[in-house]
Amino acid sequence: MAESAKAPEQEAQPQAAQSTDAGPQQSQPQPIVPDQNIEVDARVTDNDSSYGQDLSTYTASLTSSVLDYRKENGRTYHGYRDGNYLLPNDETELDRLDMMHEMFLTSMDRKPFFAPIGPSPQRVHDVGTGSGMWAIQFAEQYPSAEVIGSDLSPSQPSMVPPNVRFIIDDVEDDWVDEDDPYDFIHSRFLSFSIKDFPKLIKECYKCTKPGGWVEFQDFDATCRSEDGTTVGAAIEDYYRLIIDGFESQGYDTRPGPKLEGWFRDAGFVDVKAEKIRLPLGTWPKDKRFKTIGAWNLMQVESGFEAAAMALLTRFHGWSTDEVKILAARTLKDARDRSIHPVFHFWVVYGRKPEA
Repeated sequence: MAESAKAPEQEAQPQAAQSTDAGPQQSQPQPIVPDQNIEVDARVTDNDSSYGQDLSTYTASLTSSVLDYRKENGRTYHGYRDGNYLLPNDETELDRLDMMHEMFLTSMDRKPFFAPIGPSPQRVHDVGTGSGMWAIQFAEQYPSAEVIGSDLSPSQPSMVPPNVRFIIDDVEDDWVDEDDPYDFIHSRFLSFSIKDFPKLIKECYKCTKPGGWVEFQDFDATCRSEDGTTVGAAIEDYYRLIIDGFESQGYDTRPGPKLEGWFRDAGFVDVKAEKIRLPLGTWPKDKRFKTIGAWNLMQVESGFEAAAMALLTRFHGWSTDEVKILAARTLKDARDRSIHPVFHFWVVYGRKPEA
């Protein structure tokens, strides 16, 4: 990475990802951020630095097609259900997902979830597990639980706690877990990858034990600013292009604010929703927002290209070089401390009623 996401002040630098030590007890979440605009740190300056898979052992149903990755434009993409997911699955992307994991933990006060699941969950499903980081840390925190992480790609590490396993699955298929339901189902950042969220949430409801919980954490991918600095900027144009492109292929890029309604429609009760603001860049004055923005800036170093490459080359006739130029122009805006992007991230959870 050519430019740093480190905060100028030493205490605001993001620390290495680590397991949360919050313990098994989860209290009811309190509002994390005030309603006032995020204050800009006038003292920020440019900085320079750089940053930098194992394949898991799977069940007998693993076939050679799962590992037959599509390779194009210098990236690799999943082989199972080829084309269903338009972002890559290579080491660069897994590193990016781990940065996002730390960003989410920071934004949620180091809580991996908000649902009041109790101290001893027995069966847990992490839907769209990605690098597997959330599932691994949950399994470490809750040794009572059997944790299953599902994904289209076998891109999770093999050295994992004994109570976690990863499976290859397309979560948009009909689920077959009704006879062995879950105490807790978790999903995070499935925007840009799911075409029918209401159906997926209904499948989760169907396969949750009475009294069990489901929690989705996801974006509204709209690029906005509280002071108007993104209006007319290249970064605003990028997100408009990417959102329109993914939605033209049937993917939902803005599920966050709709999750609460979908949960209620599916039959969940005690539904709670919380909106969290995620700045992009180290421009905020507040230490916590600055740290979140630093992680966000680090992940878009590769993320702008990752989101655009397959979409624009497969469906819109762009060349690889054109996508790279687009990503570079957008990244320039992300690094510009006079432009203050903010994204909305939603945490929504609900309980399946007792039988």
